[in-house]
Amino acid sequence: MENLFQLLTGTMIFKGMDQNSIENLFRQKIYRLKKYEKGEVIAQSHDECDRLMIVIRGSVRGEMTDFSGKTIKIEDIGVPRPLAAGFIFGNNNRFPVDIIANESSELLILPKETLVMMMQQNNRVLKNYLDAISSRTQFLSNRIRFLSFKTIREKIAHYILSQSGEGKDRILLPQSQTNLADFFGVTRPSLARTLHELEKEGIIRIERREITLLNKKKLNNLLQNTPMDNE
Repeated sequence: MENLFQLLTGTMIFKGMDQNSIENLFRQKIYRLKKYEKGEVIAQSHDECDRLMIVIRGSVRGEMTDFSGKTIKIEDIGVPRPLAAGFIFGNNNRFPVDIIANESSELLILPKETLVMMMQQNNRVLKNYLDAISSRTQFLSNRIRFLSFKTIREKIAHYILSQSGEGKDRILLPQSQTNLADFFGVTRPSLARTLHELEKEGIIRIERREITLLNKKKLNNLLQNTPMDNE
């Protein structure tokens, strides 16, 4: 495996620090490395979040179960990203979702006390950590808004519009339809059927993983008044 401290130069918590600076920061600090096998539960929703965990090999996913019992994948987290950084401090420091290994993975685990000592010792770590939890808060806010959409049409419209941005009429799906269905919290056939319906209506055109926006106005209108679809 790549040198641990060299790898950590690529994570947001230690952004702007070189390998030697990070290695010096870790001296005489308590930390450990832990391996997980594919499918192993790393943390469960509502477990106490009293340590910072950073993925240093493999990948994990965060997922939650809704009131109907359906499992919804929130996101995949790869190297070298931290997990639940925004939930370590505060009155209710609990993991917000289940964390599960996608593959054989290894995590760096920093106890809360070690993290606090690093922040006190190095102002850059403190600023980076604040930036990291602010970015995660923004992501979670957007994800909650996305999950609030009731129909697949609304979810697709919001996803395509957020991916396309201003002045773009073509996007390349970053993941397969199966993974996208997991991300949406729907079945793959339901997602494929709704995409086909939008294509028949002349709103989008699909060529493999490329989607062209043919009528952006209609796509925006789907977020305002969407007929119910059969999920």
